Amino acid sequence: MLAKVNSFALSGLDGYKVDIEIDINAGLPKVEIIGLPDTAIKESSERVTSAVKNSGYHFPIKRVIVNLAPADTKKEGSLFDLPIAIGVLAASEQLFSRSYKDYVILGELSLDGKLRPIDGLIAILISGMQQGYKKFIIPRDNAAEASFIKGIEAYCVGTLKEACELLEEGGNVAPVPYREFESSPAEAVFDVDFADVKGQVAAKRALEIAVAGGHNVLMIGPPGAGKSMLAKCVVSIMPDLTFDEAIEVTKIHSVAGILDEKKGIVTSRPFRTPHHSTTVPALVGGGTKSKPGEVSLANHGVLFLDEVPEYSRHALETLRQPLEDGFVTVSRVQQTVRYPSHFMLIGSMNPCPCGNFGSKKHICTCTPQSIRKYINKISGPLLDRIDIQIELDAVEFNELRSRAEEEKSADIKARVMKARAVQSARYDSLPIFTNAEMNNRLIKEYCEIPAEAESLMESAFKKLSLSARASFRILRVARTIADLEGKDKIETAHVAEAIQYRSLDRKYWN
Repeated sequence: MLAKVNSFALSGLDGYKVDIEIDINAGLPKVEIIGLPDTAIKESSERVTSAVKNSGYHFPIKRVIVNLAPADTKKEGSLFDLPIAIGVLAASEQLFSRSYKDYVILGELSLDGKLRPIDGLIAILISGMQQGYKKFIIPRDNAAEASFIKGIEAYCVGTLKEACELLEEGGNVAPVPYREFESSPAEAVFDVDFADVKGQVAAKRALEIAVAGGHNVLMIGPPGAGKSMLAKCVVSIMPDLTFDEAIEVTKIHSVAGILDEKKGIVTSRPFRTPHHSTTVPALVGGGTKSKPGEVSLANHGVLFLDEVPEYSRHALETLRQPLEDGFVTVSRVQQTVRYPSHFMLIGSMNPCPCGNFGSKKHICTCTPQSIRKYINKISGPLLDRIDIQIELDAVEFNELRSRAEEEKSADIKARVMKARAVQSARYDSLPIFTNAEMNNRLIKEYCEIPAEAESLMESAFKKLSLSARASFRILRVARTIADLEGKDKIETAHVAEAIQYRSLDRKYWN
């Protein structure tokens, strides 16, 4: 007898329908799975056989053919175990009800018939709903993830036996109740607050501007100046996640297999800090299964690269496309997938190999050649994509021991939110949200500057040998500074401050 069960697979963050066809014929006992399965799917025959037997059913001692359609698309993962088992029971007439045809069925089976959670479920549920499917049978451990999707009926079961009882009798399983999303930054564990950072007033100001406009940042300073601590504070002043942003971030984390199953959704902005030895596929995505990399896991959050020159030149250059386009395309022999990568890049580095170049307290022992070689590990094209460069020095003892209260992250965040609200209104009819996303046409429209500022820009362009891209980024930063001050028009002072954040071009790269 032939049975066909509905299921879904993933290609990147998009799910596509997979028809699982099971045919049982006379012949030597064998389970053959066709339709371009990967190793995990081929091994499902052993898991399904044991799970069926240990759930109180018998596995047919015949030739069982399992076809995964469409047959010309590579299938990956273990999420087809449960639908294959249901199909085998239906084809062998142990499952009398044909109600399984009304469901999309997903789940990995253990040998005793229990269900394990699967990765990427929320992406599958959303894709299935968009394609007209409303009823799903999923593992119980994925319940939290399914509860945030409105308009579907997700039935959670813990074993193959429970799934069969649900299909035969309706069982006692009710669909997962829908939960309203609430952004919960209070749940996030921030290592530090800006109130914990002593001194570094100029750096705090620059980071406030960066977050307000969505700009990328590079901090240069000696060891112990507080670069890493400042970077960790940034998430605490970023706007709360919207529901759409949370869903997109959750899809990426679910596909990558790092989603917290108890929460079911990401409620605070990601902060990713990969080690400098990270590989290119780990950074931008890829591998045999085209998994999302760090640039996508940091989507709608922060990607912090500590000691940027220590990363391989090849890895750093791969950041150029996602920084510019907001997405990364991963191409492999089997498939090409696209992951979003709208992140704020924060880089930190020493000014030289010994870390003391330009310090007021310590003497640099590096030669000019070694300093230039160290700094030149960051290419000009990558530097062009960093809007703000901050130069830090070590904190003075009296600042470090001061009992004066520093400004809290909550107060800085309030100003950031006001500036973001201005940008939201400005770009209401456009597919962008922040000043950092403005293209050349929008810069001409929203970044007009007075004649005095124009003269200042020309001088900076020549003296700092700025590229056209860098000059446009100065205007974007100036627009953000004006927004923070509640000004409709960019003033000369705003342009002057924005230029100061490019001063490292003159000091190091020229």
